[in-house]
This record gives sequence, structure tokens and C-alpha cells, in this order.
Amino acid sequence: MNQPLFISTTETVDPVFIFIFGASIVLFLAIAATMVFFVVRYRRSRAPEPTSAVASNIGLEIVWTALPTLLVLTMFWYGWQGYLGLRTVPEGALEVTATARMWSWNFTYTDGRNSAKLYVPVGKPVQVNLVSTDVIHGFFIPAFRVKRDIVPGMKNQVWFVADRPGSYDLFCSSYCGTGHSSMVTTVEALPAKQFEEWLEHGGGGEEAAKLDGRKLAQEKGCLGCHSLDGSPGVGPSFKGLMGQKVTVVSGGGTREIIVDEAYLRKSITDPHADIVKGFQPIMPTLSDLSPQQVEALVEFIEGVK
Repeated sequence: MNQPLFISTTETVDPVFIFIFGASIVLFLAIAATMVFFVVRYRRSRAPEPTSAVASNIGLEIVWTALPTLLVLTMFWYGWQGYLGLRTVPEGALEVTATARMWSWNFTYTDGRNSAKLYVPVGKPVQVNLVSTDVIHGFFIPAFRVKRDIVPGMKNQVWFVADRPGSYDLFCSSYCGTGHSSMVTTVEALPAKQFEEWLEHGGGGEEAAKLDGRKLAQEKGCLGCHSLDGSPGVGPSFKGLMGQKVTVVSGGGTREIIVDEAYLRKSITDPHADIVKGFQPIMPTLSDLSPQQVEALVEFIEGVK
């Protein structure tokens, strides 16, 4: 089997961590042992008066200056090499765009397919281009030792490679509002053949999103704020919402309305126009939705009884 021509992010980060952690343990033990020795050897009951008039020791001063300097420089060099490895994307990497919004992830592949989870092939490097539609988020996959801020308007990227099949947690590492803790998804690492099958049949793209309102609601983060079982959340529950009489705050005043299709469409496309009383105006504007996708979401919400 051909060996990969790159070092994975895990293999880049772990040795640096082990080296710094190991050096810290050695220094701690050495300093602690020296302190204990001096406490015992030079305690007041044993040596009540100073027995030495030595004011300096050039050799000792050189040692305790040179050794920490060399240690810090070694840590810097080791860390710098690791940083370059994390920022240098291997050739032939699979490109995926991760779009972060309050409070969900959406992953877009080069063929236009979308998914709420990040599907990747095992053994192949993956370059993730990071995009935020609202506030600062953080792209964090502990299993692959990658974490990068996602700043609106700033181009950024990370790369990693999954060395074995499995499901790995993906978190937002920057506090981004009240729904931050629910901004969690997974990286699904599939064998190459299964990944190709998923690309061919499982992606779905915009066309499938139009037909599957529930999937679209999940991809756009709607289900992170609106429950389907009536339980309280950041926004009103979708359960039985259609036809309900609700009080909304609009233009500085309040009024009662009946939730119908027109209200749902307006709330999706202009979420700050009519805010249900008791909830905060924190829903992001989903400006990337097509009219067909809006209709799919409306149909899905209507069906949640």
C-alpha cells in the first residue's frame, strides 16, 4: 500500500503536545525535588546560621539561563513546524465549504450537494473552507486536532484526514448566542467506496432540499431553536403552530394574529417583522433560500401536529 505524502493533523499536533507536556512534568519534578532537598538540608534547626558567603556562581547562572532559553526555542521551533503543517493543505484534497450560522452547520460539496453532517472519505485529506453568515463561530473537531475561528467576511480554512471509519463530534468553539450549545454535528468518515455511493445517491443538493422540508429545516438550523414536540426553546415550537392565535410585536406595538401560510413565509424571509411575544428577535435572515425552499419549509411546519 502506498504511504500518504503528508502528515495528518493528529500526527502534527500530538508530538508537540507530548513534548511540551513532558518537558513541563520534568521541570515540575526537578523544581519540586530541589525545593524538598533544600527544605530538609538547610532547615533552621540544622543550619541556624549561614555558613557560606558566596554571592554568585557564574557557571550556575549560565546553566539556568541557557537551558530555559534552549527549551523555549525548541518549543517554538516544534510548534512552528506544527503550525505550518496545519496550514499547508496537501494536494488533491477534497474541498467542502462549511457554512456556520446561528445555530447550525451546512456543508456544501463541489457538485452542489448539501448536508447537515460532514461526510468525508477515509484516508483522503479534506479541505474545509469556512464561512459565517452572521457572527463569529468556531470550527472544532477534537478527534482531528483542528480548531479555527470563522469570522464573517474573512477567508479561512482547515484541513484534516480521517484515518479510520467512524462518527466524530464537530462543535462550535466560540460562544455565538443562546443556542450555542446546540450547534453540534458530526463528521461521518466513510470508506472510499461508501463515500462515492453517498455522493451519488445520498447528497441531495438543492433539488432534494426542495422536496424534504424536514431535512432543510435541520440543515438551516431551524430545529436547533424550534422544537417539534411542544417543548420550550429559543423560538416557538413548530408543534401545532399552524392555525394558532399568537400575539406578535410589530412596529413597536402588539397585535394578535392567526398563524397561516402567509405569516410563516414572512417569518422565514423577514424574521424580525413580527416577533412572537415572549421571544427575542435573534433569528438570522435566511437570505440564501429559494422560493421553492421557503415553500418546502412552510409545508413541513404545517405538517407538525
